[in-house]
Amino acid sequence: MNDEQTATEGTVEMKLEVEIIPVSDVDRAKRFYQGLGWRLDADFSKVEEWHAVQLTPPGSACSIIFGKGVTTAAPGSAQGMFLVVDDIEAARADLIGRGVEVSDIWHIEPGKGRVEGVDPQRRSYFSRATFADPDGNTWTLQEITERLPGRVWQTSIAALAELLHETAEHHGAFEAVAPPHDWWDWYAAYMDARQRGSSSEEAAAAAGRYMADVKHVVV
Repeated sequence: MNDEQTATEGTVEMKLEVEIIPVSDVDRAKRFYQGLGWRLDADFSKVEEWHAVQLTPPGSACSIIFGKGVTTAAPGSAQGMFLVVDDIEAARADLIGRGVEVSDIWHIEPGKGRVEGVDPQRRSYFSRATFADPDGNTWTLQEITERLPGRVWQTSIAALAELLHETAEHHGAFEAVAPPHDWWDWYAAYMDARQRGSSSEEAAAAAGRYMADVKHVVV
């Protein structure tokens, strides 16, 4: 590959889908990650020597898989995996409330390195905290509220059109029985839920709750 090819962005979509986590006890790992509030996508076994479990963090497009016979890596050898959060203090408090031992928050200070506490200016990418699963696989929480230029892929127009079409179809059922309301409020709540990994039925229910609780539009 020449320098020109290296510098050119790929035109074929390649989405990171799954990260394999090496664990020693599948059931224990499953309880731990479900305890974090992660969605259980699958728990399947084809033969006695093979057992795989897939979970997805809230709002993530990438899932994790662990199990028996899925990797030869040593349990606990997955280190420094990043979980991006909007509010690191809230994320840390949520994990602690779920019984997880989380480090104190620290931030990167240019020229000094690691410094205790949240970044005083609340700059994206700077504030972090860490925790581990029962096998010692480690995770880093990183607060990102604004991406650096060039770090956000443009949304596929076709995919957005498909989601809008789906949203319109589901909104029709709500609109038929709801009092007058601004359709864009329902759309926003529905699309947000779908992009966070909810099914269409779950997203419609979430949109209904949003309209009732926030916009006071009760069906």
